[in-house]
Amino acid sequence: MRLWTLHPRYLDAAGLVALWREALLAKAVLQGRTAGYRHHPQLDRFKATANPPAAINAYLHTVYAESVSRGYRFDVRKLDGPRSRLRLSATSGQLAFEWRYLLEKLRRRAPSRFRELKRTRVFRAHPQFRVRPGPVARWEKGRASVRQ
Repeated sequence: MRLWTLHPRYLDAAGLVALWREALLAKAVLQGRTAGYRHHPQLDRFKATANPPAAINAYLHTVYAESVSRGYRFDVRKLDGPRSRLRLSATSGQLAFEWRYLLEKLRRRAPSRFRELKRTRVFRAHPQFRVRPGPVARWEKGRASVRQ
Protein backbone atom coordinates (compact mmCIF):
# COMPACT_ATOMS: atom_id res chain seq x y z
CA MET A 1 0.00 0.00 0.00
CA ARG A 2 1.35 3.41 -0.96
CA LEU A 3 -0.59 6.49 0.11
CA TRP A 4 1.53 9.14 -1.52
CA THR A 5 2.48 12.31 0.29
CA LEU A 6 3.15 13.79 -3.15
CA HIS A 7 0.35 15.49 -5.01
CA PRO A 8 -1.39 12.94 -7.25
CA ARG A 9 -0.81 15.20 -10.28
CA TYR A 10 2.64 13.66 -10.66
CA LEU A 11 1.44 10.07 -10.98
CA ASP A 12 1.06 8.33 -14.30
CA ALA A 13 -2.25 6.69 -15.20
CA ALA A 14 -1.36 3.36 -13.57
CA GLY A 15 -0.15 5.12 -10.44
CA LEU A 16 -3.29 7.22 -10.09
CA VAL A 17 -5.58 4.21 -10.50
CA ALA A 18 -3.50 2.25 -7.98
CA LEU A 19 -3.63 5.16 -5.52
CA TRP A 20 -7.44 5.35 -5.83
CA ARG A 21 -7.78 1.63 -5.13
CA GLU A 22 -5.28 1.61 -2.27
CA ALA A 23 -6.84 4.66 -0.62
CA LEU A 24 -10.26 3.00 -0.88
CA LEU A 25 -8.78 -0.06 0.81
CA ALA A 26 -7.31 2.20 3.50
CA LYS A 27 -10.75 3.75 3.96
CA ALA A 28 -12.30 0.30 4.48
CA VAL A 29 -9.60 -0.52 7.03
CA LEU A 30 -10.09 2.75 8.91
CA GLN A 31 -13.85 2.19 8.95
CA GLY A 32 -13.33 -1.28 10.42
CA ARG A 33 -14.82 -3.00 7.37
CA THR A 34 -11.85 -5.32 6.72
CA ALA A 35 -9.38 -7.26 8.84
CA GLY A 36 -6.39 -6.96 6.51
CA TYR A 37 -3.88 -4.11 6.57
CA ARG A 38 -5.06 -2.90 10.01
CA HIS A 39 -1.48 -2.41 11.14
CA HIS A 40 -0.05 -0.95 7.94
CA PRO A 41 2.32 1.86 8.98
CA GLN A 42 1.07 4.34 6.38
CA LEU A 43 -2.31 4.28 8.06
CA ASP A 44 -0.79 5.69 11.26
CA ARG A 45 -0.89 9.19 9.75
CA PHE A 46 -4.65 8.92 9.40
CA LYS A 47 -5.16 7.13 12.71
CA ALA A 48 -3.44 10.02 14.49
CA THR A 49 -6.30 12.36 13.57
CA ALA A 50 -9.49 12.94 15.54
CA ASN A 51 -11.49 11.23 12.78
CA PRO A 52 -9.48 8.74 10.67
CA PRO A 53 -12.32 7.88 8.23
CA ALA A 54 -12.89 11.58 7.54
CA ALA A 55 -9.15 12.08 7.07
CA ILE A 56 -8.86 9.33 4.44
CA ASN A 57 -12.02 10.61 2.78
CA ALA A 58 -10.41 14.06 2.48
CA TYR A 59 -7.34 12.39 0.97
CA LEU A 60 -9.57 10.59 -1.54
CA HIS A 61 -11.26 13.86 -2.56
CA THR A 62 -7.96 15.14 -3.96
CA VAL A 63 -7.31 11.86 -5.79
CA TYR A 64 -10.81 12.04 -7.22
CA ALA A 65 -10.32 15.68 -8.32
CA GLU A 66 -7.13 14.68 -10.14
CA SER A 67 -8.98 11.85 -11.88
CA VAL A 68 -11.68 14.26 -13.05
CA SER A 69 -9.06 16.67 -14.39
CA ARG A 70 -7.71 13.81 -16.54
CA GLY A 71 -11.12 12.76 -17.79
CA TYR A 72 -11.23 9.51 -15.81
CA ARG A 73 -14.46 8.12 -14.40
CA PHE A 74 -13.72 7.21 -10.80
CA ASP A 75 -16.87 6.56 -8.81
CA VAL A 76 -17.64 9.67 -6.75
CA ARG A 77 -20.14 7.63 -4.73
CA LYS A 78 -17.14 6.06 -2.98
CA LEU A 79 -16.61 9.37 -1.18
CA ASP A 80 -18.49 9.99 2.06
CA GLY A 81 -19.91 13.47 2.08
CA PRO A 82 -18.09 16.78 1.81
CA ARG A 83 -14.37 17.16 2.07
CA SER A 84 -13.00 17.41 5.60
CA ARG A 85 -10.40 20.00 6.53
CA LEU A 86 -8.38 17.53 8.59
CA ARG A 87 -4.66 18.04 8.03
CA LEU A 88 -1.87 15.49 8.20
CA SER A 89 1.77 16.10 8.96
CA ALA A 90 4.66 15.04 6.73
CA THR A 91 8.35 15.81 6.55
CA SER A 92 10.41 17.31 3.75
CA GLY A 93 12.59 14.19 3.87
CA GLN A 94 9.57 11.97 3.26
CA LEU A 95 8.41 14.11 0.38
CA ALA A 96 11.88 14.07 -1.21
CA PHE A 97 12.14 10.29 -0.70
CA GLU A 98 8.80 9.76 -2.44
CA TRP A 99 9.82 12.05 -5.30
CA ARG A 100 12.95 10.00 -5.96
CA TYR A 101 10.96 6.76 -5.57
CA LEU A 102 8.30 7.95 -8.02
CA LEU A 103 10.87 9.03 -10.59
CA GLU A 104 12.49 5.60 -10.46
CA LYS A 105 9.10 3.91 -10.94
CA LEU A 106 8.29 6.22 -13.86
CA ARG A 107 11.69 5.70 -15.47
CA ARG A 108 10.83 2.02 -15.84
CA ARG A 109 7.03 2.08 -16.22
CA ALA A 110 6.25 5.35 -18.01
CA PRO A 111 9.37 6.79 -19.69
CA SER A 112 7.53 9.70 -21.29
CA ARG A 113 6.12 10.79 -17.92
CA PHE A 114 9.60 10.38 -16.42
CA ARG A 115 11.08 12.70 -19.07
CA GLU A 116 8.37 15.28 -18.31
CA LEU A 117 9.11 15.28 -14.59
CA LYS A 118 12.83 14.51 -14.20
CA ARG A 119 13.91 18.15 -14.24
CA THR A 120 11.28 19.24 -11.72
CA ARG A 121 13.01 20.77 -8.71
CA VAL A 122 10.02 22.03 -6.75
CA PHE A 123 7.27 19.48 -6.24
CA ARG A 124 4.09 19.78 -4.23
CA ALA A 125 2.64 17.62 -1.53
CA HIS A 126 -0.92 16.35 -1.53
CA PRO A 127 -2.80 19.42 -0.22
CA GLN A 128 -3.90 17.62 2.93
CA PHE A 129 -0.30 17.46 4.17
CA ARG A 130 1.50 20.19 6.07
CA VAL A 131 5.18 19.66 5.30
CA ARG A 132 7.77 20.50 7.92
CA PRO A 133 11.52 19.92 7.92
CA GLY A 134 12.55 16.42 8.90
CA PRO A 135 13.86 13.04 7.77
CA VAL A 136 12.25 10.20 5.86
CA ALA A 137 9.50 8.55 7.92
CA ARG A 138 10.71 5.70 10.11
CA TRP A 139 8.14 3.34 8.60
CA GLU A 140 9.39 3.89 5.04
CA LYS A 141 10.96 0.82 3.42
CA GLY A 142 14.41 1.40 1.98
CA ARG A 143 14.91 4.70 3.75
CA ALA A 144 18.42 3.80 4.94
CA SER A 145 19.60 3.50 1.35
CA VAL A 146 18.40 6.97 0.39
CA ARG A 147 20.67 9.95 0.81
CA GLN A 148 19.08 12.81 2.70
